[in-house]
Amino acid sequence: METVIIFLFVFGYLGITLEHSLKVDKLIPALSMMALMWAIISLAHLPVFEVNTELKQLDPTHIDEILLHHLGKTAEIIIFLLGAMTIVEIIDYFNGFYTIKNFIKTKSKKGLLWIFSVLAFMLSAIIDNLTATIVLVTILQKVVLNRDTRLWFSGLIIVAANAGGAWSPIGDVTTTMLWIGNKVTTLKLISYVLIPSIVCLVLPVIIASFLPAFRGEIDTLNEDDSAGYHKHGASMLYLGLSAIVFVPVFKTLTHLPPYVGMMLSLAIVATFAEIFSKAKINITSIDAESDAHQTSSPVQSSLSKIELPSILFFLGILLAVAALESLGLLFHFAEDLNATIPNTDIVVSLLGIASAVIDNVPLVAASMGMFSMPPDDPIWHLIAYSAGTGGSILIVGSAAGVVAMGMEKIDFFWYFKKISWLALIGFISALDTSLRGLPLYRYSISSRQRPSPDSFSSTSPVL
Repeated sequence: METVIIFLFVFGYLGITLEHSLKVDKLIPALSMMALMWAIISLAHLPVFEVNTELKQLDPTHIDEILLHHLGKTAEIIIFLLGAMTIVEIIDYFNGFYTIKNFIKTKSKKGLLWIFSVLAFMLSAIIDNLTATIVLVTILQKVVLNRDTRLWFSGLIIVAANAGGAWSPIGDVTTTMLWIGNKVTTLKLISYVLIPSIVCLVLPVIIASFLPAFRGEIDTLNEDDSAGYHKHGASMLYLGLSAIVFVPVFKTLTHLPPYVGMMLSLAIVATFAEIFSKAKINITSIDAESDAHQTSSPVQSSLSKIELPSILFFLGILLAVAALESLGLLFHFAEDLNATIPNTDIVVSLLGIASAVIDNVPLVAASMGMFSMPPDDPIWHLIAYSAGTGGSILIVGSAAGVVAMGMEKIDFFWYFKKISWLALIGFISALDTSLRGLPLYRYSISSRQRPSPDSFSSTSPVL
């Protein structure tokens, strides 16, 4: 039966990877394989285990207990993401992101390249790389009217956004998973991954600035600012970004799960949103006719725009990986991997390359179940960097790439020919920088040290 479960996971994984080819939303294969995998475990009465990290062994447990545990850990991530998404939508309700356009004053292509790249790098660290890409591509469409020129800018925005998301605990879903799973802390993640992320950004942008596509000035700069202006837009932008940044501070001070701080931040932002909108708070009303004649509250409007398909996808894929972990399959896979490839650097680097093709979320989820290093071990920081930035190598390798692909109708092979080599140079160069500059280098090939067999084993469930 374990073979059948593995087959279901691989089949569902292919469905997720081929989402655009099959024209089927990835939540469908994710939820289907999750439900079927756990159903088989239950019907076949397969033994499930909880990993004892101290003794490095599998302890038998009951399916109800382990499933509830995994669901709780998954819920922490989902609630956190719901809060962050709502805050971002509230900012957008007031056209807060339009304020960023005021920083763009130049018509130089090279200047615009650096402005958009730096903005993508910084914004993605605060509001996540997906949202940052949506915001900046939208602004790009208002600033640069020539589509061929925009494609180049969009490609570099993808690279910059993924680089920026790797060094922040709230910058990417994968780093958020590592953070909530107590694998990394905020200050250590920043100190270890920030410099490699900067290298991953700067090197491709420097090379790109010498390419013909970024010579000269843009043909037309759209100066119409009236349509997107809102008197409270700037205030809500700064308040919303500050509220999100406050979450890691809250966690550090209180030692409570991050979603608690995110809910507090959401409550504060929502309060000011209602005050600024001067709309009647009517979030829970069920009187549709009455509501139709009222101004919709910004919170209600923002909640209606949340990407629930993405939330359900996270639920499905994380619980599917949890099924493999509960059966002990990741535990045994790690042992086999250690015997085949004893160098940790190589394994994690391959994860980064694989993230260009395979969804980052299950990759990181699986890695969290494979390694048993303590919190803030350099291996977790390398995983955060590799999984986050490796997705830039192909346009389908990251959420930022996929959304830019949809917004600008970027061809897969165009990106592969024009942008992939830049992303690969940045990824490899920064990877080498991180290995040489971080304590992780003690595991590298040059050190000729074989990691302990205990470094490969399943951790306590984190999903």
